Amino acid sequence: MSSQGSGPVPSSTPSSATPIIKPTDLRGILRYVPRFQGQIFVLALDGSVVADENFGNLLVDIAVLRSLGIKVVLVHGIGHQLQELSETRKIPISNLDGTGITDAATLDLAIRASARVSHLILEGLTQNALKCAITNAVRALPVGILRGVEQLFTGKVDRIDKDFLSHLIERDIVPIIQPIGYAPEGQSLRINSDLLAAEVGEALGASKVIYLGALAGLEINGEVQREIPVDRLRALLKDNPGHIAPAALSKAQHAVRALETGVSRVHLVDGRTFDGLINEIFSNEGVGTLIYANDYQQIRKARRADVRHIYNLTRAAVRREELLHRTQTMIEKHIDQFYVFEIDENIIACVTLTFYADKPQLAEIGSVYVMPFYQNRGIGRKLIEFACLRAKERGATQALALSTQSYSFFTSVMNFEEATTAVLPEARLKSYAENGRNPKVLIKAL
Repeated sequence: MSSQGSGPVPSSTPSSATPIIKPTDLRGILRYVPRFQGQIFVLALDGSVVADENFGNLLVDIAVLRSLGIKVVLVHGIGHQLQELSETRKIPISNLDGTGITDAATLDLAIRASARVSHLILEGLTQNALKCAITNAVRALPVGILRGVEQLFTGKVDRIDKDFLSHLIERDIVPIIQPIGYAPEGQSLRINSDLLAAEVGEALGASKVIYLGALAGLEINGEVQREIPVDRLRALLKDNPGHIAPAALSKAQHAVRALETGVSRVHLVDGRTFDGLINEIFSNEGVGTLIYANDYQQIRKARRADVRHIYNLTRAAVRREELLHRTQTMIEKHIDQFYVFEIDENIIACVTLTFYADKPQLAEIGSVYVMPFYQNRGIGRKLIEFACLRAKERGATQALALSTQSYSFFTSVMNFEEATTAVLPEARLKSYAENGRNPKVLIKAL
């Protein structure tokens, strides 16, 4: 198992690890369209992204999403603009991101910054022939007193006007939601935009919340994670929050909230990267960080519709003689032996589990393969553990594996032991002798 890199992409913040989608990839993009059509994506744009030179390209990406039948809601931040206003007007601010105290002067600047950012988005979407509307859909209440300190004009979400937003969405109007909420008596209150995006995602039943900021992704212990389950992130936030980069902490916290309230997937993407949003949504590898709920990443029994995907997945390994050659017809004939591992409904790994009538105590685990991009992430181990569990459930007491190149993984990681061909069932012994691959025979007690 080995990893492979991706080609460079033009960017205002260049990254040699960012794949670029070419016209030849349109067929790959189009296979996502039926899955995403009609779904709601909440895009949360940091103020720094709106101020970046790539903002025009990002608006084109949003227009592409709309053209493919994806419903888009925009939530924006204002931190960058608020800081600029504070410095230009020489007015100190009490809080930058809407999580601390918001005094009257800060609220006034926040309203001005919000109006400016909303207008830039409105202007840009209009240039891309999209209908849009700035909304007052956020009903808010004052946070009140925290730890003995009055938070003044800092607000918390009381209610999202779902009917209003749905009305706009159904008429192909893109709602623009400011980080300003409105109290019952009409008073303006400052709200953190990361929190707001999660709340909007919950209210609208969005399938994705996508945070577009000035970050390559979710950085943990100095390394950007390409995907992480919500359980692991929740535990990290509870026990070791210092391991998460401070700039990503708010988004990590609210990503967990969004996933706990029904959103299936949360993405953290660098909004300054050319084509970053499109590459994140329409490629298996992505360019940012994917945070997924428990039911999102899964192993399931293969279906006949998966035959071509399994064949395409494994043929490179067949050429390298890592796996035994199987035609599509052979895969279809034995499809009941295959299990596949999915991420975002894409098959990225597989395994087979075979039983023998003359040795019912034995189950063979084979065709273990993981796409190069996803290797070294524990997926192969999960597949083998899953296969061993299924074998044991069906009464097997031993697991068998034949390997030419990955036998050290089976022995050192999965606790298999080398054995002789004497353990092979008669039918398996015959094919072992005929194929000439001479794999090592490995066995494990269940």
